[in-house]
Amino acid sequence: MMKIDAHQHFYDFGRVPYSWPTPNEPALYRYLGPEELEPLLADAGIEKTVVVQADHSLLETDYLLEAAAERPWIAGIVGWVPLDRPDEAAKQLERLVGNPYFKGVRHLIHDESDPDWVVRDTVVEGLKALAAYGVPFDVVAVLPRHLEHVVTIAERVPELRMVIDHLGKPPIKSGGREPWAGLLARAAECPQVYGKVSGLNTAADPDGWSWRDLKPYIDHAVAHFGADRLMFGSDWPVANLAGDYRSVWQATNLALADYSEADRQAILGGTAMRFYGLKEEGAE
Repeated sequence: MMKIDAHQHFYDFGRVPYSWPTPNEPALYRYLGPEELEPLLADAGIEKTVVVQADHSLLETDYLLEAAAERPWIAGIVGWVPLDRPDEAAKQLERLVGNPYFKGVRHLIHDESDPDWVVRDTVVEGLKALAAYGVPFDVVAVLPRHLEHVVTIAERVPELRMVIDHLGKPPIKSGGREPWAGLLARAAECPQVYGKVSGLNTAADPDGWSWRDLKPYIDHAVAHFGADRLMFGSDWPVANLAGDYRSVWQATNLALADYSEADRQAILGGTAMRFYGLKEEGAE
């Protein structure tokens, strides 16, 4: 089975006016593009990636689509449309769905001051537009309230497929479980909801973490979603804030070592391929 990194980013400050990272994150506040990632993928034996938006702009979405067209190892991109302006969102989706690399939409809901932003009526209408075009939604769930709303969205827009980025950021650093564990289990009861085993190292203690710190949280996700609704993502280059690409890849594999080969293959590639509709031979 092809190995797929279902969650990574690029930062080109010469093309996109990102609101984050800022100069306060010097490790990320620079050009971080495909040229730097490619050898890291080769080292890990990863054949394809999905590049995920990092800015609320169509400018960045177009930049990522261009990058995908130039590199065969980029299988797809998760872009952005203005979900709170549903008519405009639908217009942009009509344009974007014709591009074979366009595979999903994300909004950085944790940047919104209103923790209930994603369930506003106008945003729900935007999410309905995603469902109508068969475009899945990457959910950023940083606060417990965000994770609660996954179920709300699933009930209000049942045709919309969703994936929870970074497993909803479990409290790994503190070693806690609730309310995260219960909320994730509730979200997993919705069959159209998936999860990304990604971004866990930056939820752990940046001064020292290992695969053993991540494993209980991954095990909880597997117990409720099953491997066929979970997918690996490196969260590169954000992962560099508490490690690097190799350490994240190795830790994930160690945490999955006691699972069956079929389950490992699903999490490390098969689920992403199905969820995003990727092709082994690359997008044509």
